[in-house]
Amino acid sequence: MSTLPPCPQCSSEFSYEDGTLLVCPECGHEWSRDAAAGGDEQRVWKDAHGHLLQDGDTVSLIKDLKVKGSSSVLKVGTKVKNIRLIEGDHDIDCKIDGFGSMQLKSEFVKKA
Repeated sequence: MSTLPPCPQCSSEFSYEDGTLLVCPECGHEWSRDAAAGGDEQRVWKDAHGHLLQDGDTVSLIKDLKVKGSSSVLKVGTKVKNIRLIEGDHDIDCKIDGFGSMQLKSEFVKKA
């Protein structure tokens, strides 16, 4: 019997095959066997122009962004200092003067 890799989200060892996917019965996460084999890859974050981003970089916005839950708008050219890169849809965690803590998508910023 072949051993299946543990779940990449919750590390459960009870994963099972369902067709071409591997499934975790504890958290419900599904992933392909190819993704499990390629787990050694390091994620690379890029800005809207394709420049590599790193923790601590300064970026500026390339379009006006509405702030969810507020009537405020972040204007084009707003500089954001000392960013942190995180996993997820909104992959930049930062503090913006006058707005506070928020998360941005890397596709709406350029490296300053």
